[in-house]
Amino acid sequence: MNGIKNPVFTKKGNSVLAKKKYTIKYTIEAELGSTKTEIKNRVELIYRVKVIAINSHRLQKKGRRMRPFMGHTMHYKLMIITVQPGYSIPLF
Repeated sequence: MNGIKNPVFTKKGNSVLAKKKYTIKYTIEAELGSTKTEIKNRVELIYRVKVIAINSHRLQKKGRRMRPFMGHTMHYKLMIITVQPGYSIPLF
C-alpha cells in the first residue's frame, strides 16, 4: 500500500461518514508525493470499490520542541475519497 498511510478518524470525518445519503466519503492520510490518480487507482485495486472523486489538501507543519532543539512534525496529505453508492470500504 505504497502511498496510503492510514485512515483518519476525526469528528468531522465521522459526521460525513454518518450521513450516508447518496455517496459515502472516507478520509485517509497519503504520502506527500502521491497524486490523486495514483491514490484513486490504489484504492480501487486494494478495496475493490469505484471512486467518484478525490479531494486533497496538504497540512502545515507544526513546531515541536525537544529540549533545546526546535523541530517539526512530518507533514502529509489528507485525501477525502468519495465512493459510488452501493460500495463501501470494510476498514471503516
